[in-house]
Amino acid sequence: MSEIEYDVLVVGGGNAALCAALSARETGASVLVLERAPEGERGGNSSYTEGLMRFAYTGSDDIRALSPDLTPEEMDSDFGSYTEDMFFDDMARITHNRTDPDLCEILVRQSNATMHWMAKQGVKFYPQFGRQSFKVDGKFKFWGGATLAAWGGGQGLVDSLYAAVKKAGIDVRYNAWVRELISSDAGVEGVVVKLDGVTQQVRAKSVVLACGGFEANSEWRTKYLGPGWDLAKVRGSKFNTGDGLDMALKVGAQPKGNWSGCHAVGWERYAEDFGDLSVTGDYERDSYPWSIMVNATGKRFLDEGADIRNYTYAKYGKVILEQPGQFAWQIFDSTVVHLLRPEYKTRRVTRVVANTLEELVDKMGDVDRETFLKTVRDYNASITRDVPFDPTVKDGRRTDGLDIPKSNWANPIETGPFEAYAVTCGITFTFGGLRISTDAQAIDGGEQVIPGLYVAGELVGGLFYFNYPGATGLMSGAVFGRIAGRNAAIAAQASKESIRAAKVSAM
Repeated sequence: MSEIEYDVLVVGGGNAALCAALSARETGASVLVLERAPEGERGGNSSYTEGLMRFAYTGSDDIRALSPDLTPEEMDSDFGSYTEDMFFDDMARITHNRTDPDLCEILVRQSNATMHWMAKQGVKFYPQFGRQSFKVDGKFKFWGGATLAAWGGGQGLVDSLYAAVKKAGIDVRYNAWVRELISSDAGVEGVVVKLDGVTQQVRAKSVVLACGGFEANSEWRTKYLGPGWDLAKVRGSKFNTGDGLDMALKVGAQPKGNWSGCHAVGWERYAEDFGDLSVTGDYERDSYPWSIMVNATGKRFLDEGADIRNYTYAKYGKVILEQPGQFAWQIFDSTVVHLLRPEYKTRRVTRVVANTLEELVDKMGDVDRETFLKTVRDYNASITRDVPFDPTVKDGRRTDGLDIPKSNWANPIETGPFEAYAVTCGITFTFGGLRISTDAQAIDGGEQVIPGLYVAGELVGGLFYFNYPGATGLMSGAVFGRIAGRNAAIAAQASKESIRAAKVSAM
């Protein structure tokens, strides 16, 4: 392989990388994908997701266009709308107005078109009835701005993209650990890769880095995110150790974004240290808006109802990690357990059930008993019970007078049997990345683009700060992957034409 020169090399094997590869190929480039993982673990973090995509749409016609196989009964749902203005507002609000305006505009404006492009590649989309909607008056009502997911979830998305890659004639190599960029004053010209244990060079006109952040690197987590982050569980791929960031920085790429921030959620307390595709879907614990959460001292420590789950879940893992012992318990009254997401009903869950609160806290075993009982009493007494409960909107059913309020969905914990679920912090991906142009080209410390180097996926710096609107990661990966692949192919073609012209001139 070291004797073959490709137009475009794509480093990575997930959603962003595969979108880059497909985009480069349809622009006319010869393409090689280098995936560090073995074939059975391919796909990076994309394989571990629900496959949910946040994109701008105006109504049910947009949903039907992307999900043409919906039955009449399924179409008779309240899909609402999620306009570009709503998308912009969410990105600004969630990131405290720090999101890069140029990159954010590209993400939002191209989200709908990118969904249709992915559908043309063979990705099938279907509404997330089970996780993004509730039945109201017999009709499904969607909430939170994230409606469609890839059929088969993250693994279905990845499998569909690999099928498209194969059909397009794109070469893929697994067990290909890229360790270094080959560069000169002329720019990036290939990579050094350890392929099936043999280190070699592969030349290319352009390289796209789309190989994830540093969430699976405990040393880097501690270095950049801070003390205690070495103790976090990794939700996804164990191969996302920051290699792409490291090799880009070494050739002068400029870091950008929230390097001390990440996407981290409430996760099964006793989950494995890294993601396992066979069980990871069982470990999400995102129904906390209907609960109260307590730590080992028996106290609440955050506002479980501050906002809809899609706008808080990615920041609450950090708060859980900061609690004594790095764990918490989610406590549910029997009147809301029917609203729990499917993963709460799996076998791989740390759950206790009891008819009384006293029995519940005793079964939990590691929570201060008296403080817990007082916490629940005070919480129940503070609820504005004249406000009706509505899980599909921020209902304003709140507490009054507590040091830590619950701003919405404040239902009392008083009707047994009660259920409690143990959670810890699960890190999804890191926010720190590389500065790129609007063409997805890496920019160096001198504010110049680095010829031949393009960036997509988690390595894009400047989009997310502090928090993240749920389902934006896959959308960002697809949007910027498509842009990176196309421009990498255009640059490769220009390079070949320049070489041909030089040869003709020399004759």
